[in-house]
Amino acid sequence: MVKIRLRRVGAKKKPQYRLVVADARSPRDGAFIDIIGHYNPLTDPETVVIAEGKARHWLERGAQPTDTAARLLAKVGIIGESKARKGKIEAGITVKPKASTKKAKAGVTEKPKTSKEPEASITEEPKTSKEESEAGITEEPET
Repeated sequence: MVKIRLRRVGAKKKPQYRLVVADARSPRDGAFIDIIGHYNPLTDPETVVIAEGKARHWLERGAQPTDTAARLLAKVGIIGESKARKGKIEAGITVKPKASTKKAKAGVTEKPKTSKEPEASITEEPKTSKEESEAGITEEPET
């Protein structure tokens, strides 16, 4: 299967991506068939440049865009947003909305509350009745 996806080409902590057509089995930054555009998320607004002719050519031949690639193609106007979502729904893939980073970080950093009271069974000695304690003590006679 052929996919339209992003390939990272930027420096450390400065991501830039190329929109490439690649075999689905190849790694993210591995072999690709064709470059159809580029994307820079750090500029304001983000820069998206896609060769419309190449993109349409590969879409007609059955290339499936990833979620992010479909969003970029819809932003440029090559495919409709609803078309990208319909393709995923027909394939049986459901996309869950991402949780906000604040909630995710808060859940990781919070420590569970523990009670500082010691357990009763560990600290308390077993109670014995007065009769049991006297019966248990026996004195040996002197010889």
